[in-house]
Amino acid sequence: MQDKTHLVDEITGHRRMRRNRKADWTRRLVQESRLTVDDLIWPVFIVPGSNILDPIPAMPGVNRMSIDRLVEAAKEAADLGIPAIATFPNIEMDLRDETGSNALEANNLINQATIAVKKAVPNIGMITDVALDPFTSHGHDGILRGDEIVNDETVEQVVKAAILQADAGSDIISPSEMMDGRIGAIRRGLDAAGHQNVGIMAYATKFASGYYGPYREAISTAGLLKGDKNSYYISPANGMEAIRDAAFDVEEGADMLMVKPGLPYLDICWRLKENFGLPTFAYQVSGEYTQIKAAAMNGWIDGERVMMETLLCFKRAGCDGVLTYFALEAARKLAKG
Repeated sequence: MQDKTHLVDEITGHRRMRRNRKADWTRRLVQESRLTVDDLIWPVFIVPGSNILDPIPAMPGVNRMSIDRLVEAAKEAADLGIPAIATFPNIEMDLRDETGSNALEANNLINQATIAVKKAVPNIGMITDVALDPFTSHGHDGILRGDEIVNDETVEQVVKAAILQADAGSDIISPSEMMDGRIGAIRRGLDAAGHQNVGIMAYATKFASGYYGPYREAISTAGLLKGDKNSYYISPANGMEAIRDAAFDVEEGADMLMVKPGLPYLDICWRLKENFGLPTFAYQVSGEYTQIKAAAMNGWIDGERVMMETLLCFKRAGCDGVLTYFALEAARKLAKG
């Protein structure tokens, strides 16, 4: 009888992919993509008041926090080595109006949080968003006039909000409202106000996705939204449009690019990195987080394993980092080796 090994060798030649997979040390030696704590940005939700830790039902394990509790959480994040947090406010309903005017208050919730965290934890980065949806009575990211989200008036307002956030100590402005021309306008506004060193992480490709539902619950806009956001977010069907959109942000002075949502758009992450070479990030959004958590809670998947696998996939797709609600959990896991 002919040796079966000989038959396999005749078919494969000398190719044996399993040689590099045979042991833990060889697998580690040839590993192409690596996830470290330096890749993690932690999105957090803030509320008025003190000593508040309010669980979000749609996001198991995630809480809305008052600023004092946020400061404690920021210290823990910094101790774990997480480079930055991104804050999202849930303000009182009586402060919300058609134009999102509370965004222009120097002492609003998001700016108070920035001041407090930078004072207590100066070595952690603060990333703030200037979209108006947490501040409007209609839940849209910009100013609503009739049935239209008006572009230029919204841009004027988010520039003013960006300057106030920089005044409060924000290190990176991350505009998510997807208005045309806002990156260039924010860059000019920041520079004119003496904030040349404040960076801009553009939500370069923010898609009109169904994955944002739990986030809207977290900032209490789910019941406010009038209509949809299709007139200013990108259609999930349009990859080339997303690249063109990102190209404008690059031309206008973005320092970093973001893809949102994350996992369903790994192809866009790769294309942005390949096309522009700028630091590129993905936002593993609330719906992605909740899917994993819910499946894990039901025993259908190994939640910790899937968490780490998805984060590693972002790195494989060319991302330099990930905004993820798993940041603390993943950082603890990485710390254990």
